[in-house]
Amino acid sequence: MPDARSLLPLKPVEYLVLLALVEGEQHGYALAKEIDERTEGVVRLEPGNLYRVIRRLVDDGLVAPAARRAAPDADDERRRYYAITARGQRVAALEGERLRALLASRPARILARTLRPA
Repeated sequence: MPDARSLLPLKPVEYLVLLALVEGEQHGYALAKEIDERTEGVVRLEPGNLYRVIRRLVDDGLVAPAARRAAPDADDERRRYYAITARGQRVAALEGERLRALLASRPARILARTLRPA
């Protein structure tokens, strides 16, 4: 498998999926809902797009189908749950550092000043 850094930069939606999975396993609908809420409606994932992203993350070893299933009486037993892998955590952490450094750059700070009221 390629080095974790070779997967950078992540697409924003990939990073959002990884961030959503850091706190625990989720099924597709819950992922889409969390991403919608986290981005205040800016990113809305339709099922086809969401599952394409998940498939790509699984193929890269960043996400894996979770072995755990909800109890049939508590949830729809057809739902597939996903979990972030150790590799996924590493790549997400590297992406966070990459973004942090980018936002700390002088041009980013100059642009941020344009958002402040005069």
